[in-house]
Amino acid sequence: MAGLKTILCIEDEHFISELYARALRKEGYEVTIMLSGDDGLVAAQTDKYDLILLDLMTPGITGMEILDILRDPSKTPNFHSKVIITTNLDQEDSMREELERKADGYLIKAEITPKQLVGIVKQMEEQISNLGG
Repeated sequence: MAGLKTILCIEDEHFISELYARALRKEGYEVTIMLSGDDGLVAAQTDKYDLILLDLMTPGITGMEILDILRDPSKTPNFHSKVIITTNLDQEDSMREELERKADGYLIKAEITPKQLVGIVKQMEEQISNLGG
């Protein structure tokens, strides 16, 4: 992986997904938005995205269920995308630890701006390139 150029945003709040997409596209990222968990899962399983921004509370299948499926090699073989959880839910410590173990990042939407999100994505991209892809 030569960076995080393609991003899938699974987010049912259209306003938030558009804010994220606009900020990321401005920095040269290709962003696809899916507004439901079901559509998001189908898109994620194509494994054509470098990074997935995954909201926990999505219509249909939830973000947690999506994460479980994506991280299960029997259900999604050869899955290579990085996954960042985005949520406004205040998780119990044990639940948050489980999410952080399965995902590559965990963000509280109310605590970050789109510009900060871009910075986090760039930082993750640098870490990947420093590890050799």
